[in-house]
Amino acid sequence: MSTITDAGTGQLIVAAVLGIAAVVLLIAWAKWHPFLALITGSGVLGLVAGAAPGKVVTSFTTGLGNTTGSVGVLIALGSMIGVLLAESGGADGIVRRIVAGVSGAALPWAMAGVAALVGLPLFFEVGVVLLVPMVLLVARRTSVPLLLIGIPALAGLSVLHGLVPPHPGPLVAIDSLHADLGLTLMFGLICAIPTVIVAGPLFGKWIAARVPVAVPERGITREPSDNADADANRAAGGPGNPADLDADGVPDRTESPRRNPGFWPAILTVLLPIVLMLARGVAELTIDEGNNVRDVLEVLGQPVVALLFGVFLAMWTLGHRAGMDRRQTNAVIGGALPPIAGILLIVAAGGGFKQVLVDSGVGNVIADAAKDANINALLLGFLVAVGIRVATGSATVATITAAGIVAPLATSLDRPTVALLVLAIGSGSLFFSHVNDAGFWLVKEYFGMTVGQTIKTWSVMETIISVVGFACVMLLSLVV
Repeated sequence: MSTITDAGTGQLIVAAVLGIAAVVLLIAWAKWHPFLALITGSGVLGLVAGAAPGKVVTSFTTGLGNTTGSVGVLIALGSMIGVLLAESGGADGIVRRIVAGVSGAALPWAMAGVAALVGLPLFFEVGVVLLVPMVLLVARRTSVPLLLIGIPALAGLSVLHGLVPPHPGPLVAIDSLHADLGLTLMFGLICAIPTVIVAGPLFGKWIAARVPVAVPERGITREPSDNADADANRAAGGPGNPADLDADGVPDRTESPRRNPGFWPAILTVLLPIVLMLARGVAELTIDEGNNVRDVLEVLGQPVVALLFGVFLAMWTLGHRAGMDRRQTNAVIGGALPPIAGILLIVAAGGGFKQVLVDSGVGNVIADAAKDANINALLLGFLVAVGIRVATGSATVATITAAGIVAPLATSLDRPTVALLVLAIGSGSLFFSHVNDAGFWLVKEYFGMTVGQTIKTWSVMETIISVVGFACVMLLSLVV
């Protein structure tokens, strides 16, 4: 592949370092919006690498357009399903049904499971807004330690956010590395189960005995806004202002009463896109090419098709069945789009940054260096994502940057290993959330914790997810 510059290895390495440093400093120190930081970082990288300004612009806009076309549509469709699940009362119904059926020692496991299930179509912050008020309510009514059920719920949401499509991070990495979505989804679910168990119920039981946290009087006192990446995620499909809670910290829907769409219709709607994408992956592994069944499943399992069918089903099960007429359903779906503009722009700009990395030849330099040093591609992807995550606080920026850097390595790997590389990057992007991450402050405020308590609980939980998830990836790499 031709590059946009003839610079030597040393100049390209300096360009990569300065480009990434510009993104990190502009986000973490100057508090710029990640969209602007990624555009500026792309320009710094390309110009320092010696590329003509016009070629840098062309490279960036090409990457931006390709990413928007492949990933942006999926984020929009997923957001539509998520907002219908939230506004119809379907998410509340799933939580209440599962939590009401268990008690005692099984409660933390139930919270982890329901968080993972509800979190499939929702951005992480939206899942927090939906689930944490229910966690507070259950803790208040059962006298169960707050962290004993709160940590499993957060773990279920976070693991799905980092490892399982159709969340933005995994989708961006799949697109950048040209990974097989079916295999990535399958491996992601396999890794998610033990990761949720260790970081959720097991860690929750251990930490709840050591960090006592009282149930706050209200669901939240304020919702900080330090990171536009998280702000956009939080807004997409959410149930409204978190301050609009009743006395028990549960979303107040008295102004526009709706009937619950039902437990199983909501479950089936959430799972339909996942099942279709998984079926495609299984068909590609087990059915010969040219078979009619495989041909049909390959079409239905395309992410755009699977999520589109999910939206169609949600319009019926979560719209009509919840008492919405066509106008109301359309308004809810349309309302899902403006709030995700921020995350779409960040993902698109990240695609442009990745393309400049690739077109300038930086990726090839790093790939060659990794091969010469005999560095495992999975370990390299994980470590790069960890570094960017800790520096910027953004899992999305960490995923985009790491995927762009290791993309040339992916061309020499087989399909299963490329899928595992996506998960390695996703695991690294979750490492040690701290004070530069808006998710950190969101959890702190919801649970009424101090900064120290939040680091001991939430930050450690995120690190456990990252390490255990990566360990599962490495174990899978030994058998696939």
